[in-house]
Amino acid sequence: MWFGDTRRQRFWGVVACFLLLVVQNVTASVGDRLPEFQSCVSDCIASNCGADGPRISLQHRLLFWTCPAECDYVCQHIITDARVARDPQNPSSVVQYHGKWPFYRFLGMQEPASVLFSLFNFLAHDNGIRQLKEHIPSRYPLRRYYLMFGYFGLMSWTFSMIFHTRDFNLTEKLDYFGAGASVMYGMFFAPIRIFRMDQPRPSSAGTNNASGSILRLWTFMCASLYLLHVFYLSFITFDYTYNMAANVVVGIVQNVLWTWFSITRFRKVGKLWAAWPGLIVAWIILAMSLELFDFAPFWGMVDAHALWHLGTVGPTIWWYNFLIRDAQEDMQYARLKA
Repeated sequence: MWFGDTRRQRFWGVVACFLLLVVQNVTASVGDRLPEFQSCVSDCIASNCGADGPRISLQHRLLFWTCPAECDYVCQHIITDARVARDPQNPSSVVQYHGKWPFYRFLGMQEPASVLFSLFNFLAHDNGIRQLKEHIPSRYPLRRYYLMFGYFGLMSWTFSMIFHTRDFNLTEKLDYFGAGASVMYGMFFAPIRIFRMDQPRPSSAGTNNASGSILRLWTFMCASLYLLHVFYLSFITFDYTYNMAANVVVGIVQNVLWTWFSITRFRKVGKLWAAWPGLIVAWIILAMSLELFDFAPFWGMVDAHALWHLGTVGPTIWWYNFLIRDAQEDMQYARLKA
């Protein structure tokens, strides 16, 4: 079933010790405290994790599924099935273990729906980058900022796929730091486009370096805030509440900026596409509200967090369409002005 010979057992025992060093410290959930769950895991480990225990498939071993981890996974579903059978109409029959719902894994992935929907977001950014390169010429000054937005998106969703495939301390931090970097870059990029910080402006001395100085200061400020954020979470305390609050505040600020931009831009040009950023912001806020409803996963795979990931695919595609349309309009206006 799971394991093979003694040497394999020793090898994966070493791997298990390594993972104990990096595995996250999770707050105990209701399921963790259930006596029947604790007894199930203890009995399973005692019966199966010795030298002659069953064998884990290569695919699962590649994703660091060890014998104790297998026991934990199997017992989650044994206890959950028993609780649901006793009281099928009670929503509280399904409880969380280690801060997560008892998901059914697929190909060794802990949260397959979240992995799939993260992949959809990755592909949306990848396609958006190709569209930017195709439709916006390299001479356009904001093109590099648009492309960097895409690259940060690719990085963020790559780490998200890794984290939802296997949840360890390391993969969790990569996911959180990648998402934080993407959110912070969005904050960095928003005023550059909205206030055209990329364009030279005359200083009090009569030169055109005022905008460049402001842009360098803004870059330094955003980079410093992000690095301090990572330092605090890495070396002081990994505070989940603080991390969420920091991302929400930064997200709200840029959402307010883009909504204001949409209103003023629409009044100026009188075209519906100018209001797209505000509509995209509204869509994202609605998608984020799914996180408020933390329900047991449908079919053991699709929970509120997975649906939140799915809900961001459409706005991402729409956003790149706006960037292209906005750049084309901006270039056309520049030609007419010249």
